[in-house]
Amino acid sequence: MVNILHIDSSPRGERSHSRELSKEFVSSWKAAHPEDAIAYRDLGRHPVPHVNEAWIAAAFSPPETHTSELTEAIRISDELIDEFLAADRYVFGVPMYNLNIPSTFKAYIDQIVRANRTFAVEAQGFRGLVEGKKAVIITARGSDFSATSPFAAYDFQEPYLRAIFGFIGITDIQFINANSLDEGDARTQSLSEARAAIQDLITQW
Repeated sequence: MVNILHIDSSPRGERSHSRELSKEFVSSWKAAHPEDAIAYRDLGRHPVPHVNEAWIAAAFSPPETHTSELTEAIRISDELIDEFLAADRYVFGVPMYNLNIPSTFKAYIDQIVRANRTFAVEAQGFRGLVEGKKAVIITARGSDFSATSPFAAYDFQEPYLRAIFGFIGITDIQFINANSLDEGDARTQSLSEARAAIQDLITQW
């Protein structure tokens, strides 16, 4: 049995393309692998807190020294990391906002990228502690940010996500990018291509 963590980050409901596509991936996967367990977290509708001063104090001090305030400050991070580490694979639905990711998803990343939990600081540098995992990241973009587009240089979404998840040890990452969703006929074609990519990946992942 494989444990999958499915996360959506769009605040939109039925109008969200990233939600629609990530749901389609998970539904197709579940149909093909009914024995697998799927946990779901909706960051768009239920955002997690941003990192604050108390969080930093707790994250960079030994747990046995924590006051009740520091224990509470780091509690949500501990829960999110435990959930994250319990998964074997990840499915993320992520819209592009202002050339990057929504603040809801950034807040989540800041909660789970934590020294001595998901990465280590060693004499040789940093080492990711989250090993042997796979991720699928399904993005929704208003314009065309594909590699051949003149706007490709403005894509800070995929490079950032590859870098930050690679930093904690997740390097087996597949991207399905639905581009040009604000462009009429191009949107229909892009969504069709994204759905085809989902079905192809289901057989390989």
